[in-house]
Amino acid sequence: MRLHVVSGKGGTGKTTVAAALALALAAEGGRTLLIEVEGRQGVAELFGIAALPYEERKVASVSRAQLGLPGGGGSGEVFALAIDTEQALLEYLDMFYKLGRAGKALQKVGFVDFATTIAPGVRDVLLTGKACEAARRKGPDGRRAYDAIVMDAPPTGRITRFLNVNSEVAGLARFGPIHGQAQAVMRVLRSPETAVHLVTLLEEMPVQETVDGVSELREAQLPVGGVLVNMVRPPILDAAAVTAVDGDHREEVALALAEAGLGGRARTKSGEAVRAAVEPLLDPLLAQAREHAERVELEREQRADLQHLRLPTYELPLLGEGVDLGGLYRLAGELKRQGAA
Repeated sequence: MRLHVVSGKGGTGKTTVAAALALALAAEGGRTLLIEVEGRQGVAELFGIAALPYEERKVASVSRAQLGLPGGGGSGEVFALAIDTEQALLEYLDMFYKLGRAGKALQKVGFVDFATTIAPGVRDVLLTGKACEAARRKGPDGRRAYDAIVMDAPPTGRITRFLNVNSEVAGLARFGPIHGQAQAVMRVLRSPETAVHLVTLLEEMPVQETVDGVSELREAQLPVGGVLVNMVRPPILDAAAVTAVDGDHREEVALALAEAGLGGRARTKSGEAVRAAVEPLLDPLLAQAREHAERVELEREQRADLQHLRLPTYELPLLGEGVDLGGLYRLAGELKRQGAA
């Protein structure tokens, strides 16, 4: 797989997952390009660097050892690019229409901003076109410039339209360089070397949006990759404990608390004294247990919905301390271990 498109509902952490995937793909000693298209500079923030310019810049080196994986191998590299729509349009005009200085003049009079704001789809054509150009690019030696491209793409709600815009453009411009470029981009996006991955949480709305997104992508004949379940919390109670939450276990819990010494010296007292000593702890603990059991059941239902998609599914843990650079490498290691890269 050469081009990995990462989408997901807002708030699911798709930029973080895209960055982790880029690291995982480069860990065998390759070169990966991570492309950001939404202008938020989220990639720069994750890697702790200054805002990315419109040029491909190295942001990390990575090896299997850095991801906590066994085995040797060389160090790979991750480059990043934040696509600037205005610069991309000038590059496009120069490439296909040889405008040169005339393009700069258009920029001065505001044409570029006008074109990308007024013309529906122009912006998306430029963004997808740049990613596909990077995927096809070769060096002087004939080898691919990058072993893999990862695109941090728009949210699930508009990912199909975003990727399919060149098909619409090719239908409108039936000949000439625009038509040829649009067809070339669609050939890359629909090829076996491309995969669209969807990031979700084990919550009802993100999962439903993922299910709908997969359906739309398949209908548009765009290649679906895997489902990346982010921020998965570890279970606190085992299955038996979750099942037992609905029962009346106040006496058992009270005795257990007393045995643990949480009732002070209550374990040496009578049964009633024990109950009285730990009573203030019972309701909060039982309420938390019920909340946890409800969450576990909800997550079980969401996993079942995702399984119906019949797609590879990978789970990434919730990092309680937040995602710093070390956390990013940890997530990359998880993706590598699970076979996502």
